Amino acid sequence: MIPRRILLTLFVHLLAWASEARAGEVVVPEEMRLGALPRQVPEPGDNPGTPAKVALGRLLFFDPILSATQNVACATCHHPRFGWADGRATPLGIDGVGLGPTRVLNGIASAQSLRRNVPTLLNVGFNGLISDHPLDPKNAPLFWDARVQGLEAQVLHPIRTQAEMRGAASAESAALGTAVARVGNIAEYRVLFAAAFSQREENAVNADHLAKAIAAFERTLVAADSPFDRFLRGDQNPLIPEQERGMRIFQTAGCILCHGGPMFSDFKLHFIGVSDAGPDGRREIRTPTLRNLRHTAPYMHHGGQRTLDEVLTFYERLSDAVSETLEGGDAAAQPPLDPLLKQLDLNAEDFTDLTAFLETLNDDHYDQTAPAKVPSGLPVGGHILPP
Repeated sequence: MIPRRILLTLFVHLLAWASEARAGEVVVPEEMRLGALPRQVPEPGDNPGTPAKVALGRLLFFDPILSATQNVACATCHHPRFGWADGRATPLGIDGVGLGPTRVLNGIASAQSLRRNVPTLLNVGFNGLISDHPLDPKNAPLFWDARVQGLEAQVLHPIRTQAEMRGAASAESAALGTAVARVGNIAEYRVLFAAAFSQREENAVNADHLAKAIAAFERTLVAADSPFDRFLRGDQNPLIPEQERGMRIFQTAGCILCHGGPMFSDFKLHFIGVSDAGPDGRREIRTPTLRNLRHTAPYMHHGGQRTLDEVLTFYERLSDAVSETLEGGDAAAQPPLDPLLKQLDLNAEDFTDLTAFLETLNDDHYDQTAPAKVPSGLPVGGHILPP
């Protein structure tokens, strides 16, 4: 008798092979084959996630001491209550007050909001993972435009960014140094850094160690036990018919071309007709993961879609627009859409099954803990109480 695990693997492969066999339909690249997430997050060789380091990183993540005003923590916009995002279309950083969807600008004339939706940190340690390729944590793409690689590099950017954690209190070039100095002035942090990095207290608190501690903590935010993962690992509870149909449609409709692999992302940049130039002027957006969508609404890089049906409707209309262009429409009037959209074939009658399949990618049992207090003595998570 063939083991169930092998049968399930063959089933997924057959779906991909079937799409190749029918002329004019989707050919699934090898790296986009669907798969379960690994149980272990890869770590860079110079930053193993020791218990002491992870515990320190959690405290720093929730401590507003890192922001220039000491009102904003990493957790202000990446909160466990909202799937380690913030539940807003676009975030309010240093100029906001409150938590999640109820957060508002503080009324200062110079207050700024940010333009892009907060990505979840769930499974961020798997960023860059595609099928049958080893993941190098130092090259993991971060931010919507993938302008930074590796969590250790990414975690320092919000401290330097005016609308996120710096404000107008200091120059960008001085923001990180002053934040590290604030941390180093707290005796408890000096002891914790020394223990986490096996150094003398007077040398342990620095930007490199601060970044490594927070990155080590973020790699523990794993949600890799969804029904889909369990199904592919041989769980005795199969997917229901709607979910199986949705998985098949997901592949044959072309969704898998960008949203494939274990993370349901190719981690590449694409332009989908929504203008939003990033800091370097580029309009392409990195493909987001489709995992844990139940916990991370609203969706897309601008946060403009509140529900999965709205997202699917957006892509259905987009695929229709591309088809009309291919059938003789005015191509010059169209934005320079990504060529892969030509292979997208979504139909409204498939939305129910597609949504049923996407539901199988949710893992509800992820870490949602926050420290009761932080070494600075400041409010945990920043100024998040209602104004």
